[in-house]
Amino acid sequence: MSRSIDAQIDAFLAGTPHAVVGASQDRAKYGNKVLRCFQQASRAVFAINPRGEMIEGAPTVATLSSVPEPIHGVSVITPPHITERVIAEAIELSIQHIWLQPGAESDAAIHMAEEAGMSVIARGPCILVVLGFRNS
Repeated sequence: MSRSIDAQIDAFLAGTPHAVVGASQDRAKYGNKVLRCFQQASRAVFAINPRGEMIEGAPTVATLSSVPEPIHGVSVITPPHITERVIAEAIELSIQHIWLQPGAESDAAIHMAEEAGMSVIARGPCILVVLGFRNS
């Protein structure tokens, strides 16, 4: 079943909370910008970073499995080989909505997620554009 990108984006944004895998302390990096984008849109968000440090005031944990509540959707900003591990973990957690930000995509990760029945946004728009990120 093929869904339009707009329908996938609407479904991704329809629930809460979200997680940003690849969240960064560095405000110049996309992992930080995507986290701030969710915050600017007043959306509940968890930062996922192996160091587990607080990032932009967001609750920060090392892995998706460490998030203390069910996650609606995951925005992934990692190198493709790590994205594949993120997808495997998301499958284990029955997360249904994945948004692979530009640069995080891998054919294997996309295939794995689609085979698991996930809604996958990939090779499309960046969430920063969709939500109207302001770099402040």
